[in-house]
Amino acid sequence: MKPPAKALVTLAKFAVSIGILVLLLRAQDLSSLKADLLAVKLDMLALAVLLLFVQTFVLCHRWILILRAMKVLLDWLPGWRILIVSTFFNQVLPAGGDAVRIWMLRRHGVQWSPTISSIVADRFLALLALGVVILAGMPFLLPRVSDNSLLFAILIVLVVACFGLIALLTLDRWPPRIIAALPDRIVQFAMLVRAPLAAEGRGTLITAAIIIHLITIAACYVLAIGLDAPLSPLSAFVLVPLVILSSAVPISIGGWGVREGAMVAALGLAGIASDKALAISVLLGLGGLIVGLFGGLVWLVAPERTNFSTEHARAVADRTDAASV
Repeated sequence: MKPPAKALVTLAKFAVSIGILVLLLRAQDLSSLKADLLAVKLDMLALAVLLLFVQTFVLCHRWILILRAMKVLLDWLPGWRILIVSTFFNQVLPAGGDAVRIWMLRRHGVQWSPTISSIVADRFLALLALGVVILAGMPFLLPRVSDNSLLFAILIVLVVACFGLIALLTLDRWPPRIIAALPDRIVQFAMLVRAPLAAEGRGTLITAAIIIHLITIAACYVLAIGLDAPLSPLSAFVLVPLVILSSAVPISIGGWGVREGAMVAALGLAGIASDKALAISVLLGLGGLIVGLFGGLVWLVAPERTNFSTEHARAVADRTDAASV
């Protein structure tokens, strides 16, 4: 993607984040929201931040398992260092975390192809695991949703995810003529994502991917306790994954705005007041910022930081865009 086009995309994402936040804030009693944010129980806020910090270790484990499936051996400590640093750049640079992760992994001698492939597979498998969590909560979600169009959209996403997973797992059994008729890019992507699922230890990989989402759900539940919001564990398990799914759509900066709008809508199904739901989402985002700032401290002492510059990050991002087209 050319620099002017990338700048326009970034500006559009900022506009989406700011626009949604402005609309939400205009519909809220700002004094009530401020009171909620200031009244949150600090022990619950600290526990939520701790959960998000622990989540980075599970994220690292999932990524390392994917790299091993691609025959790339990376020690756990460097892997975690790379991942925690990428969380910092995700907060301070739009989509900068992936570029920095690729740069740091390249500093360990890993070639371009497996480096980029591991990140693509990591993101896709995260979505598959999220589909599993949403599917598990569907029996409890159906009675809560009265909007048929919303329910239909959720079911479509789940059906596509299920068929996609089945297709990936059975790809080696497809007739050769069908595979030959598919576009090369689709086949390459399918083989890329299938590799970790077909490798030894896939059970651990899928478990780690699911635990990551469960930690986010737990963090939201803890924040709800800290705000005295009547959110039950079951409601959190059923509704928060919908917020995670909405935030995964790359139309905003760090999910800001989209996450808040989705949180207000989703937790409203559990009878949570909009100001409480908005406060939960804002505090969740701030918790992510705190973890990201810790990643910034790690970056200051990271050995991979040598010779790094913003120009390097742009070059890596451009090469990543070209490889993914």
